[in-house]
Amino acid sequence: MKTLRKKIKVTVEKTDTGFSAYCNDYPVYTTGETFTELLENVVEALNLFLEDQKVQVKAGNIEFQVDLKQFFQYYRVINSKFLAQRIGMNETLLSQYVQGRKKPSSNQTKKILHGIQEIGRELSNLNLFL
Repeated sequence: MKTLRKKIKVTVEKTDTGFSAYCNDYPVYTTGETFTELLENVVEALNLFLEDQKVQVKAGNIEFQVDLKQFFQYYRVINSKFLAQRIGMNETLLSQYVQGRKKPSSNQTKKILHGIQEIGRELSNLNLFL
């Protein structure tokens, strides 16, 4: 069995019970209550689908794609006003992206994603003390 080397884009949508996901390149759909469970289910579903081709998919092959509006609905802890200030973007413009009134360009999307990832790195390096 050979390991797949390419990234597989998977679109994720928030549901009332967690998340649903579908692959853009394969007829594979699944659900999960959390992102962790969803990732495990996507890997399992893809491996079942590609079993006859003797290809193995790993978590590192999966690239989740999430709509900006749904991202902010799920991660309410990230305030769009704070993020806009952090990345040097007009707060009203980011709010329009979040509400789905406007669609960000590729460059704006990269800027937003970079800001979110930067905040994530900072949070993951924190240590709390009592």
